[in-house]
Amino acid sequence: MPDIDETKRTRGKDALRSNIAAAKAVANTVRPTLGPKGMDKMIVNDQGDVIVTNDGVTILQEMHVEHPIAKMFVDVARTQERVVGDGTTTAVVLAGELLSRAESLIDQNIHPTLIVRGYRHFHDRAQHYLWQMAKPVSLTDIALLQSIATTAMTGKGVEGDKEILADLLVKAVVGIARDTHSDIVDLDHIKIETEVGVPTKQSRFIAGLLIDKEKVHPAMPAQVSSARIALLDVPLEIKNTDIDAKIQITDPHQLNNFLEQEERTLHEIVCLIKSAGANVVFCQRGIDDLAQYFLSREGIIAARRVKKSDMEKLSLATGGRIVSSIKDLKAEDLGFAGAVREEKIGEDKMLLVEGCSNPRAVTLLVAGSTGHVASEARRAVTDALGDLTAALREKKVVAGAGAVEMRLSSFLRQEAMGLTGREQLIALQFVEALEVIPRTLVENAGLDSLDMLTLLRLDSREWAGVNVFSGQIMDAWEQGVIEPLAVKTVALSSAMQVVEMILRIDDVILGKPRKAEKGFDLE
Repeated sequence: MPDIDETKRTRGKDALRSNIAAAKAVANTVRPTLGPKGMDKMIVNDQGDVIVTNDGVTILQEMHVEHPIAKMFVDVARTQERVVGDGTTTAVVLAGELLSRAESLIDQNIHPTLIVRGYRHFHDRAQHYLWQMAKPVSLTDIALLQSIATTAMTGKGVEGDKEILADLLVKAVVGIARDTHSDIVDLDHIKIETEVGVPTKQSRFIAGLLIDKEKVHPAMPAQVSSARIALLDVPLEIKNTDIDAKIQITDPHQLNNFLEQEERTLHEIVCLIKSAGANVVFCQRGIDDLAQYFLSREGIIAARRVKKSDMEKLSLATGGRIVSSIKDLKAEDLGFAGAVREEKIGEDKMLLVEGCSNPRAVTLLVAGSTGHVASEARRAVTDALGDLTAALREKKVVAGAGAVEMRLSSFLRQEAMGLTGREQLIALQFVEALEVIPRTLVENAGLDSLDMLTLLRLDSREWAGVNVFSGQIMDAWEQGVIEPLAVKTVALSSAMQVVEMILRIDDVILGKPRKAEKGFDLE
């Protein structure tokens, strides 16, 4: 049996330094993308597809990383994206800086356990101060909500049209929240579609849904007003028998009778739909060619094989009920919309369901002059939606532009000065790590970080932040640079957790390869 020391492993400070180096490499990759003046990354995958973006989670997910610590950082970004929807770059950059500061403490022979304990204490104090300094927000604060959306989209490729998009986003979120009588908005109820070849300023909010399907028969009307919509989870087809059957026909009349019976059955199905009052049909399953003909003859628009998720959204938007039996279809099961029409979006024809009175599911049609522009605009809109929903969920917001981090570091620095020895060293490193966000904003704008941070520390205003466009200090709150509290609290918490995990690792052991059982092939 081989000695454990003979296995491939890295121990002690060497293991820590290796892990910290990997973490810093990931953080430094996304750090230049932070802020309004952040740079973009071009990612080319193995299929040759190109993505141009400064969205942190997109960059990290598309990167090919092998180091386990790098994979942890990708998980941090995914967690931030899942919980809040924005702030992924902030979380990763903050984690990288905390680890970099910890490395300098380790070089001073301070044990990682002490560093973790000190970091944890000041993390908890930081969370306390964040909640104290946050300001309230509600559905009625439309201007404040628009500022949140605008801030989220600043520097993300839609700079010139962010006000237009912000208005659409607030309209969507507030509308759904009011109709559901809840401040918690499910982002699954906001469908985002892109349109290529159209300027971003022509993006639209649809009080209803855009379904990526076209009418099944060319003779069907292109538009129906005062739409009464049947939502069917049943095929408009003749059911096949569950067992193999053999039909023996000895007379041509028998064949005609057989075909006529199928025709009558399909006609009866369409008549049931018509008698219920429906003039639009969305079917989750197939529609027979003959049924298509009968529907078109009745002036009914129909779409087949609609996705289950779209069917659920249609139910929320129109107020209709998804029916699994044609015989059970009644007038009260129908959904209602101002109009349903077929519209060409880009190169494809889609069905537009609009004019819903109290939709609990809506659509944002995000336009872009090219595919890359439209994709980046979609990512910006998704981040802004995450910020809006996070703000309404917590009902708390703070100022951006590095203002909240500078204020936080000021409070914590005062506490740190009351400590002595190693505890003070650890505390001060944590405090200075928080300032990496305003420092990065300044550096990415091509400004002098030392001068700007000094001015920020000396500014007595409550929300003093950096204006990266003018190179001056501004009141971030008055300038409408607003972010949800959740972006900061979750980013700090995620960063702290991954930092704590990495600092506690003092031994990296290469696991032995798995062996196939006898008689079995690994393939």
